[in-house]
Amino acid sequence: MAGGDAVRSFASMNLYVILRRNGWATPEDLEQAAAKSAAEGDKEGSGVRWIRSYVIQEESGELGTVCIYEGESPEAVRAHAATVPMPADEVIPVVDTVIVRPDPQPAAVS
Repeated sequence: MAGGDAVRSFASMNLYVILRRNGWATPEDLEQAAAKSAAEGDKEGSGVRWIRSYVIQEESGELGTVCIYEGESPEAVRAHAATVPMPADEVIPVVDTVIVRPDPQPAAVS
């Protein structure tokens, strides 16, 4: 295969929602975990690909996230979380996507 070995294939990936509750005390903690998660997920053979995350304010004052990942399996998603390390309280397969409107653009920080 000419050049085929260098192309990373995501064809066998499924879409998952990952709930991460009370995972981080500060935005800086979350940024550090996100950087490591991206680096680990970008490695060949990781079995996951991070699509996006929504940061939520927990009642405890900590930060949690609702993340969208592609993954080979729920086990691959959980293994990725353990490597970072970060919580993966629930890993839920997505069966369909309904887009009414695109995500709003974040407000510029002044």
